[in-house]
Amino acid sequence: MQMKTDSSCCNCSKPKDPGRRSALKICTGALLGLAAASAHRTHAGEISDARPEIGDFLVRTDAEGGTQPLTISDLAVGDKPILAFPLEPASGAIKSGSRLNKVIVFRVQPEEIDEDMRRNSVEGIVAYSAVCTHQGCDITNYVPKDNALICFCHFSQFKPTHGGEVIGGPAPRRLPVLPLKAENGRLVVAGKFSSKPGATAG
Repeated sequence: MQMKTDSSCCNCSKPKDPGRRSALKICTGALLGLAAASAHRTHAGEISDARPEIGDFLVRTDAEGGTQPLTISDLAVGDKPILAFPLEPASGAIKSGSRLNKVIVFRVQPEEIDEDMRRNSVEGIVAYSAVCTHQGCDITNYVPKDNALICFCHFSQFKPTHGGEVIGGPAPRRLPVLPLKAENGRLVVAGKFSSKPGATAG
């Protein structure tokens, strides 16, 4: 006597649910996407806080919030200084996560710059930390007639043609220099800050 088998009781004979498989693929893709986005944000955050490195561009923020790489032609002797941040070309990340990366950039007569500072400048264009070494206030002003960068919090004064040396006020040390070079007309970081920016000891 032959025994009948009921194929309906066998799980392997049931058709697979294509909808469930698609849902699993979508969920897996979404999780991988979130993980990648999180890793990208973490990496971007690390770059944003990092100090300027050789090869970084200098960029300023325009009125619409866009970024513009600084070029030699953007600055003329006597123009108001420009505040800028470094940008890593490989990632396009602006290093604005720390205010200690803010630099003040302007142009003076090249013949006024001393020999040491001349090596760190481009056609009379110099860049310094925009954070005072006294108590960390922002420095935004250059007074050509006095050849002085001035912090209006406590009136510390620095001589930009001579490596940011202190020429007045309570600042305990000179302003850190950010060395520059030019590549295809763009201003590019040529070295690290000459000393630690901010109100801490260099």
